[in-house]
Amino acid sequence: MSLRVKNIILILCVLALAVFPLILQNGAEFGGADGQAEEAIAQIKPDYEPWFASIWQPPSGEIESLLFALQAAIGAGFIGYYFGYMKARKNA
Repeated sequence: MSLRVKNIILILCVLALAVFPLILQNGAEFGGADGQAEEAIAQIKPDYEPWFASIWQPPSGEIESLLFALQAAIGAGFIGYYFGYMKARKNA
């Protein structure tokens, strides 16, 4: 099997992993772990008071998601740069 065929198969598999859950769980609410932890704490100890509050709250959920994705992209960029740098250094 050629490298091109393998890459196409891998891309299709990744797309399937991303799309199938959205199709199978149509109308499901996808929440984060923070919200689930908050609910669990409220059930265990309803009178719990947080130790501190956020300094700044993003104006909307979309902005919060954007900042989270930006943080993940920057981290992935640093990790990719490091691995590329180390590979080039090893080859040199």
